[in-house]
Parts: sequence; C-alpha cells; structure tokens
Amino acid sequence: MARLGRLRTQLGGPLVFGGAPIGGLYEPVSEEQAQATLAAAWDAGIRAFDTAPHYGVGQSERRIGDFLAGRPRHEFTVSTKVGRLLVPADGPTEGVDEFYQTPAFSRVRDYSRDGVLRSVRDSLGRLRVDHLDIVLIHDPDDHLPQALDEAYPALADLRSQGVVGAIGAGMNSAESLAWLVARADFDVVLMAGRYTLLDDSASAMLFPLCQRRGVAVLAGGVFNSGILAGGDTYDYAPAPPSIRDRVHHIRDVCASYGVPLPAAALRYVLRHPAITAAVIGARTPEEVAVDAAYLTLDIPDALWPALT
Repeated sequence: MARLGRLRTQLGGPLVFGGAPIGGLYEPVSEEQAQATLAAAWDAGIRAFDTAPHYGVGQSERRIGDFLAGRPRHEFTVSTKVGRLLVPADGPTEGVDEFYQTPAFSRVRDYSRDGVLRSVRDSLGRLRVDHLDIVLIHDPDDHLPQALDEAYPALADLRSQGVVGAIGAGMNSAESLAWLVARADFDVVLMAGRYTLLDDSASAMLFPLCQRRGVAVLAGGVFNSGILAGGDTYDYAPAPPSIRDRVHHIRDVCASYGVPLPAAALRYVLRHPAITAAVIGARTPEEVAVDAAYLTLDIPDALWPALT
C-alpha cells in the first residue's frame, strides 16, 4: 500500500490534465491555444499530465514536453502509454481516429517487447525528459496475452532500471483491466468511461481487485467523452436516444439541487474510495478553469442518493 500513497502524493491533487484534446481530438488546436491551456492547468495547481503517442500521433506529447521544458523535474508528473508506434504515413491523415491537423504519421499496434522499448524511447524524446513517471499499456483489448507476456515484462524491467516509475494499463474495458491486474504487478490503471453517472460497471469487479492489490485507479472519461459536459458524444460516437434521455433526466435532478451536471459527474467519480484522481481533458484555458472550479463547488449530500 506504500506505493499507492507515494503515487497519490506524486500526482499532487485530484485532477490530472488529459492531453488528448490538445492533440487535436475532434477539432484542430493551435500551438498557441495548446500552450495557453497547459499554462491554465499549471496555474490551477495541476501538476500531473497524461498523454500518449496516439493523441495526435505524438503532437500531444510534444506540446506537453515543450510546456514542461525548463521546469524542475520533481515538480511535475508525466504519464504516457505504449502499444501504438508512430511511422511515416503513406496516405491522408486528416481526421484519422478523430484527430485533426496532426503530423503526417500513422499508428501501428505493437505490444511486443521491442515495440515497448522503442515507444518509451520515442516518448522520452518527445516529452524531453530523462524518465517517465507513469507508463500504461494502451488499449490492448485484442492483444491481452501479448500485453501480459511481452509488454508488461518490458515495462517491469524499465521500472527496475528507474527509466519508468509506475506501470499499468489504460483501457475502456473494466473486465479486461481486471484480467490484467489479477496477473501482473501493476502500480496503477487508467479506467476510461466505466465509472461515471451513466456507467458504473468498473465498481463491481475492477475496483475491489485494485483495492486488494494496492493498485491506484485514475478515472478517465468521467464525462463519457462529452455527453455529461454539454456535448453530444458518448464513448466517442454520437450518443443514441436512450443515452440522451438518461442525460436529460440526470441533468434535471442535478438542476433541482442547483448543481451543474458536469460538476456532479466529476465529483461523483472522485467520491469513490478506489479512485486516486480523475483525468480531465481540456482544449481551452476556460475549460480548465471550469473543471478546477467544480472541485470547490458546494454539492448537497442529498444529491447522490437522488441520482442513484
């Protein structure tokens, strides 16, 4: 349990900056806007930054690295991922995987030992650091045996060498994450979208397992890719009518207690004892400021049973 406490201290607070939006997710983000957004996160006291080669084919990592360059290394925490190598593109890249105005690279799935070592080396270069605080195996849904047999031992070796601090996996599937946690010596997992006001499936099996094994949980996708924060996407696709109806009902309940829906969505997640921090993506300084303000908003205790 000591490593869980160390990681909690290292993160520096309940919010982690999610770097997918500044990589161009859903819409282009200029260099100036990305840097202003990162500065707003820093000014709000956020000292942990989550990214991945997948996010804008390296663009998110590079922008975060540029922002953090020159700051004392002990003052921030960087989390990135392995499982997708970047190679020169041989065709159009605009809009691929919903990322826009990105460098001319393509993603190649690779959970092999060599792939992990190359991915870490490349990320170190883009992030401009000499070690990575957290590295997660990214979306190995269809590659679980290789993730366990090759990617995990490679990360464990890097952890023992001090090149990497904490290791784990980041996925949208609570069941697959639980399968990995039960078989690997992980420090942390990033559970995306499976513990929210719309879907709490991670609480049934994954969270108790993580608590027993002393594994930290970072909660991603707390707004289910936008639908709980005023958007119209659910799990990275247009929300179906049934989801929109549920969101309307939840919003009405929140409004009856004078609480904005996104504030309830974030604070609901942070209430769970298994969750160490929430990863909140932002593409503008205003989004960062709003999300940070939700932490201090007074929310009546009666709201939670009303939502349940």
